[in-house]
Amino acid sequence: MNNILKSDLVSITKVLVSLLKKQKPLFALSICIFLFADGAFAQQDTVPAQKETIDRSMPLKKTDTVAVAEPDTATKQVHSPKKATYYSMALPGLGQAYNKKYWKIPIIYAGFGTLAYFIKRNTDDYRTFKAAYTYVLEEQTGEPPNEMVARYDSDIEKLRTIKDYYRRNLELSYILTGALYILQVLDATVDAHFINFDVSEDLTLEVGPYVAPMPQAPVHASKGITLRLKL
Repeated sequence: MNNILKSDLVSITKVLVSLLKKQKPLFALSICIFLFADGAFAQQDTVPAQKETIDRSMPLKKTDTVAVAEPDTATKQVHSPKKATYYSMALPGLGQAYNKKYWKIPIIYAGFGTLAYFIKRNTDDYRTFKAAYTYVLEEQTGEPPNEMVARYDSDIEKLRTIKDYYRRNLELSYILTGALYILQVLDATVDAHFINFDVSEDLTLEVGPYVAPMPQAPVHASKGITLRLKL
């Protein structure tokens, strides 16, 4: 009987006692049933609220999981100069492709193609004049190996000079080929380093006049230009 005040209980008790004294038990019983029913319904109404409160206050079970966004642990892949170097050593131009400098690949292969042409040309000329020079030097008989013997009238000095000329050109072509190979490796390595190098947008170069007074002659001053690099 939660909805009945204490003062009302005293009054109800007095009424029940008077009814019993007057021998009216049915009225007293009816009042008791009404009060009991009212208290029961009131208690029933409070049960769901209490249950809901208990359910909300109960801790989570071990099986109950809460979805939490996991932090992104994937790190950005760093551009590796070592990889660019190894790629260029394995195949010329592959390091430039790794650095995404695709416009350099045709230049590299154009250089190798030009050097390959000169190597082939100098090799053929060197072999031709070497065979003619050997034929004249050893005074061989029979048909000459090529027309250079007759063109230079079997002059051994001219044949030797031209032979040495093409030999030097052939050696120079091989040296330039090796230099181009090393150069494209270095280019890929340096490019890979500069890709990782972050240049700030605030990097500026200021040019301005410079005037410094001379203590010995206050009227005169030294003049010049200042270069100020702002990082």
